[in-house]
Amino acid sequence: MSTLTELYQEIERCQDCELVKHRIKAVPGEGPEKANLFFIGEAPGWYEDQQGLPFVGPAGQFLDELLASIGLKRGQVYIANVIKCRPPGNRDPMPGEIQACSRWLDHQIELICPKMIVTLGRYSMARYFPNQSISKVHGKTRKQDNIIYYAMYHPAAALHQGSLRKIIEADMLKIPQILAQAESLPEAEVEARQLDLF
Repeated sequence: MSTLTELYQEIERCQDCELVKHRIKAVPGEGPEKANLFFIGEAPGWYEDQQGLPFVGPAGQFLDELLASIGLKRGQVYIANVIKCRPPGNRDPMPGEIQACSRWLDHQIELICPKMIVTLGRYSMARYFPNQSISKVHGKTRKQDNIIYYAMYHPAAALHQGSLRKIIEADMLKIPQILAQAESLPEAEVEARQLDLF
């Protein structure tokens, strides 16, 4: 059994917050053991709670389209959420729930060793771009400990606000170039010239 599978089993047994009482299935994450790209959403929704898989509802279908626009399939990237259980009524995650789940996400990142983490929405963005607003920080990167962090709107935002669709599509199209630049240039040069760091 792989370390990732063992981690999923631990997440499914987790009792660290009240969400365990409301969920049908925990939604640990999905993707290969080693992936260059790691997408972090906010929380499972109704569809995810039913299936135990991330991004399988309408927002997930849009994410699949976005990945296809840069020549990728879902199976080539890793996808998880800030919290692993659906909040009742799809409400926003609470600070205590995010804190309770943070160890799981940290462990996943450690195991996957991605080159780039793409935050989808404001809750995952807040982990890496503290005190920033998504409207200002989307499409921007920072680099720390050899990982590039890249902020995007959550795909669901385009379903609620059609004007964001083109912005999200444009932000996704930047990802291959950012990855290529980061791989071909020394870190100091990447930070100085290529990335919009804060």
